[in-house]
Amino acid sequence: MDPLSFSVYLKFFIGLTAIINPLGLLPVFVSLTSQQTPQERLRTNTTANFAVMVILWVSMFFGQIILDAFDISIASFRIAGGSLIVLIAWSMLQGKLGEVRHNKEEKGDTLAKESIAVVPLALPLMAGPGAISSTIVYSSQFNSAQQLLGMSLVVVVFCFSSWLIFRAAPLLFRLMGRTGINVVTRIMGLIMMSLGIEIMVAGIKHMFPVLA
Repeated sequence: MDPLSFSVYLKFFIGLTAIINPLGLLPVFVSLTSQQTPQERLRTNTTANFAVMVILWVSMFFGQIILDAFDISIASFRIAGGSLIVLIAWSMLQGKLGEVRHNKEEKGDTLAKESIAVVPLALPLMAGPGAISSTIVYSSQFNSAQQLLGMSLVVVVFCFSSWLIFRAAPLLFRLMGRTGINVVTRIMGLIMMSLGIEIMVAGIKHMFPVLA
């Protein structure tokens, strides 16, 4: 693997980690699964991360086609996606876990459903608009067969890492406590905001080449 490709994959992985922030979602996962048995919690964890993997794969391979169908340029999508990432990052820096990702009404509705693995865990808490837009942007920039295969494997590695974190959720939550989780959330928020601004700047430069 050439160094350039490795740096792309590493940046993509770090971006997904910052945007989705599995550690920051630990309190949410623990609270949503608090009434489940260990077996049910494991099933919820597996289903949620598998759903995230499928959503990101669809975004990676068909995201550009969907944009073309609605005649949306990748530059416009970068600016919109970057703005959304910045908004979510701002919420994280304030210690709020995903208020931008779903409103109170949606939260109340999903709690009444039998399964919370796909909604709200996988979508929109994990594979939300920020993660989807970031995946589309990367797949549009690095779209060779080898690069797409590499990024697909990065998604698998990320989802497995997220599965491991959620698997140890009760233990990690007891060890870190709410203060530790809040610290991690704010650090991820700062990284995420930097990524969002970078995506926005790339979109603006593409739309207005004179600024490049």
